[in-house]
Amino acid sequence: MSVTDQSLGFERPRLVAKKLLAKPQGEGEGAVVRRSIGRPELKSLDPFLLLDEFSVSPPAGFPDHPHRGFETVTYVLRGGITHQDFAGQKGTIHAGDVQWMTAGRGIVHSEMPAGEGTHTGLQLWINLASKDKMIEPRYQELLSDDIPKAEKDGVEVKVIAGEAMGVHSPVYTRTPTMYLDFTLKPNSQYHQSIPESWNAFVYIIEGEGVFGIPNSQPVTAHHILVLGPGEGLSVWNKSSKPLKFILVGGLPLNEPVVQHGPFVMNTQAEIDKTIEDYYYAKNGFEMARQWRSK
Repeated sequence: MSVTDQSLGFERPRLVAKKLLAKPQGEGEGAVVRRSIGRPELKSLDPFLLLDEFSVSPPAGFPDHPHRGFETVTYVLRGGITHQDFAGQKGTIHAGDVQWMTAGRGIVHSEMPAGEGTHTGLQLWINLASKDKMIEPRYQELLSDDIPKAEKDGVEVKVIAGEAMGVHSPVYTRTPTMYLDFTLKPNSQYHQSIPESWNAFVYIIEGEGVFGIPNSQPVTAHHILVLGPGEGLSVWNKSSKPLKFILVGGLPLNEPVVQHGPFVMNTQAEIDKTIEDYYYAKNGFEMARQWRSK
């Protein structure tokens, strides 16, 4: 992915095809999320199933719950989140840290705030191809200090997955994915290439930016922008405050999606089997019956 001349951008820039404001809603036990992907107006964006900007304060949180058939990527913006699962994994990720969890054939875990105050972050669900849905669960944890970073002309990027400014992330993405966290100072601009076959979106965390072409309307925090086809994204910060957003792209799987809450498979029969496996604690959920988080 080469960066085109900064002043010219792209011959075929990706334009904003859809814009949605993520409004607060309740989730888990007492937690609040702003859901952008995974709501009626944007059920999914292949290969992405859900994007939540979460805000949680004790005793609220996301107690013991199962997953099968996809990956969760948790990126903490403020505070910390403590994770436990039925295989004995336990740990806390703090502001700037990322946990990339492949649920695969089955996991039961809890995600709870680490300490007092308000804890915020983003959680993205990435679908797995049918051939990967029943793999063994695994984790990749990326601490803030270990996330590759680059900076140029008032633009800073944290490369959680993929590549930007010639910097590569060490994260292995089973479904090919890019996940970039950009901060643009006032009066800066950037042009990021995106593979043309991929779907991509922007989620604005703070500030306001101009996306696609220079004369488009500025967009503010908590909006998701689904990008149309093209070579890459051009963005300008014409405001007096910093602009912070994530740019996420992925290779579409082009497979049927049948979802039942935290289970995502390809057919209704596979969902029925998953519910049975979870209920009877088998085929990946053997430890589900006895385990409780502490």
